Amino acid sequence: MAVTFSDLHTEQGVKSVEEHLVGKTYVSGDQLSVDDVKVYAAVVEKPSDAFPNASRWYDCVASHLAKSFPGKALGVRFGGSAAPAPAAQAEAPAAAAADDDDDMDLFGDETEEEKKAAEEREAAKKDTKKPKESGKSSVLMEVKPWDDETDMKKLEEAVRSVEMPGLLWGASKLVPVGYGIKKLTIMLTIVDDLVSPDNLIEDYLTSEPNNEYIQSVDIVAFNKI
Repeated sequence: MAVTFSDLHTEQGVKSVEEHLVGKTYVSGDQLSVDDVKVYAAVVEKPSDAFPNASRWYDCVASHLAKSFPGKALGVRFGGSAAPAPAAQAEAPAAAAADDDDDMDLFGDETEEEKKAAEEREAAKKDTKKPKESGKSSVLMEVKPWDDETDMKKLEEAVRSVEMPGLLWGASKLVPVGYGIKKLTIMLTIVDDLVSPDNLIEDYLTSEPNNEYIQSVDIVAFNKI
């Protein structure tokens, strides 16, 4: 049932609101509605302590509206003996509250393009925070000496002396080739983005000073981990 208030710019009009709000929190129903916004707009200023129900209700409505209108209020008063027409006062806030009484969205819903752009930005942030994982490989090499007089212990020491980020030497053993000559087979694990097996062989294992012991190096097996 509709409720009628009149002369809300006067003490008598505020008294009618006070009486209506006895035992109530809002003008209509149990939650803030457009009715509250309309009446709030028609009341010129906060009711005095002589009207405790109306004063409490006024503060409640003001706090809800403040969430949607965060700008600092300096205070506005109306001159003349009568308040502006209630319809004109209520028009703007009523329109703002029409879609959602408790949470007024001044900017409208996001478009699909805006939502997609926001999701892409969030995904990009996560990608930059997550470290990129580089692949690893397991390699088996055969290292051959110059002849049967090569010190194989020093040959292996020369091989293992090569150190660089992303390179880890593993198990090894000596395998007879013939005529008293042995070759070294050795496992190694590499980080693909940091170590190139070809560069490892050409720039480190078969170049000075290691080429004093190492004649050649062959890759026997190469497996991604």
